[in-house]
Amino acid sequence: MGSSYSQNIFRLYIIKCAKWFMLVMPIVVPFYQSNGLSMHDVFFLRAIYSVAIVLLEIPSGYFADVWGRKTTLVAGTVMGAIGFGIYSFSYRFGEFLIAEMVLGVGQSLISGSDSALLYDSLKAEKRESEYLKLEGRVTSIGNFAEAIAGVLGGLLATLSLRYPYYAQTLVAFMGVPAAISLREPPRDDRHVKPGWKDIFQVVNHSLIENKQLRTAILYSSVIGTATLTMAWFVQPFFKEIALPLSMFGVLWTVLNLLAGLVSMIAYKFENALGRRNTVFLILIFITGSYIAISQNMTAWGIAILVVFYFVRGIATPILKNYIIQYTTSANRATVLSVRSFIIRIIFAGVGPFLGWYTDQFSLGSALAIAGMVFFTAGFVVLLPFLQNRIRIKRTNNR
Repeated sequence: MGSSYSQNIFRLYIIKCAKWFMLVMPIVVPFYQSNGLSMHDVFFLRAIYSVAIVLLEIPSGYFADVWGRKTTLVAGTVMGAIGFGIYSFSYRFGEFLIAEMVLGVGQSLISGSDSALLYDSLKAEKRESEYLKLEGRVTSIGNFAEAIAGVLGGLLATLSLRYPYYAQTLVAFMGVPAAISLREPPRDDRHVKPGWKDIFQVVNHSLIENKQLRTAILYSSVIGTATLTMAWFVQPFFKEIALPLSMFGVLWTVLNLLAGLVSMIAYKFENALGRRNTVFLILIFITGSYIAISQNMTAWGIAILVVFYFVRGIATPILKNYIIQYTTSANRATVLSVRSFIIRIIFAGVGPFLGWYTDQFSLGSALAIAGMVFFTAGFVVLLPFLQNRIRIKRTNNR
């Protein structure tokens, strides 16, 4: 791409790296536990993070549509750096709580805005048909960044569990200049009527009026919650099988690197399998992995995690693309934020329960329950999709 809008793609790569170069992720559960937190506390903190996102998720997507995606991305990257700065010098649950709320606000400002800006930048170049491929590439870059960070974070943690948080603050700040240098692409503003009434109209259209969009959002939300929840079970599983702490980062790297590589070619799987087969197999493998790991609480469970992350790499860009195809540029960020809103609502509801259940009973039984819950929810949502041949009506040329 030759115009100045093409530079947005590279800057979004930087923002994605700053967001997903998570040095703390391989050791976050041991870090919490070293500060006296239980698994219930861990999931409760993540639930608070989700609630913080929920409070601003849809409004932030709407603000991005009305005020500009660049503005919200700048604010989001700044809040991310502040949140990890707070974490670096925190030792108690209450302090972690404040940090999670700040990070949640920052995440809500970025969520949806980045994908919407990517699509509109491509549209300005008349290359919107390449969105799925580039969304997969952006997703894979995020996974690559998380993978590399896994090794480095694990090595830093062998010196001190707090060192990864110091470094994470600097990494998060890298996204700020990239966001500031973005150029806002032209958008279709014909439907933008600033106000809460318009927000409710977009939500009503997404979840009630447009059945195809509703199915795409709800199904993507169930799968998104399942992958998010598994991410917080991985480290307890590593501890369960007595994996050395130094190996946490290595395996975290391998899993995310795999998901990143697969994301780059996710569209090829859809082309080969067809839409209905693809979405159904995603449900089977994502939820089936929960059940399989619950019955294999040994090193063999790592092989099941490999399958899970492989399918996760396929699911993320494909399911987001289904949503994109039913939206217009005037409300694209808002609709994507509806998806993230639902993911966080579901996680805030099931996460603390699963953490409590793990503490009271066992990790294996908690995984089994999670798998059954996500399969049931996903199948119910997906049933109309499987029963009907959905013809995609591309509305993004309006």
